[in-house]
Amino acid sequence: MKPIDSPEFPDAARPRSAGNSLVDKVYGELAQRIANGDYAPDQKLPGEHELADMFDVSRPVLREALGRLREDGLIVSRQGAGSFVQMRAQQPPLGFARVETIADIQRCFEFRITMESDAANFAALRRSDDNLGKMAAALGLLREATKKRKHREDADYAFHLAVSEATNNHYFATSLNALKDHVAVGMKLHGLSLMGPRPGLEQVFEEHTSIYEAIRDRDAEAARMAMRHHLETSRDRLFEGRLLDLSFR
Repeated sequence: MKPIDSPEFPDAARPRSAGNSLVDKVYGELAQRIANGDYAPDQKLPGEHELADMFDVSRPVLREALGRLREDGLIVSRQGAGSFVQMRAQQPPLGFARVETIADIQRCFEFRITMESDAANFAALRRSDDNLGKMAAALGLLREATKKRKHREDADYAFHLAVSEATNNHYFATSLNALKDHVAVGMKLHGLSLMGPRPGLEQVFEEHTSIYEAIRDRDAEAARMAMRHHLETSRDRLFEGRLLDLSFR
């Protein structure tokens, strides 16, 4: 395994095809920014010229992406004023009940193992250099924390979010964001477990590095397996291998 102190950035990402793929890219990135709250409800989006420059696309491509956002109820057009983010009350709700039991934490891991393993697979196939940069930045924070015998839940979450964003499928990142509070509970408890009599900070850092390297090398199956291994071992470290029977809870 190559050290992460000086991440090797790959050659330029594969060029995207023109046409619908560009529309999909602009649609996905704007939808993600709306979901993340970067553009708040009832906030006016930048003008067409600015958005076209921002995404480096033509005006017709941008307009088609905006049209899809309108069709999906994410934005509304106001004549003479521009495009605005739709009020949240008019958007389809996405959320989960609070984490209240140990069984809920185990269920969250179960869901993440399935969702994030597939996300890592797609990230390896579609990631860009910018995506890799975000992962490497989060790894850098984890590396420094590990040296100081600490676990940083914020950097851990940032790494997983960067992987989900690299799928170029906004449903992965939106789902992970909706789970953020639930994931935070598991990460906090997992971080505490790493400080026990058998410290595991270095192992956790190596697991994240393996995921990064597989995505960097565009090895989709290795990325899937590395993410699954990381989440399963994180769950097992937290529960010390004693999982609940969820059939009766």
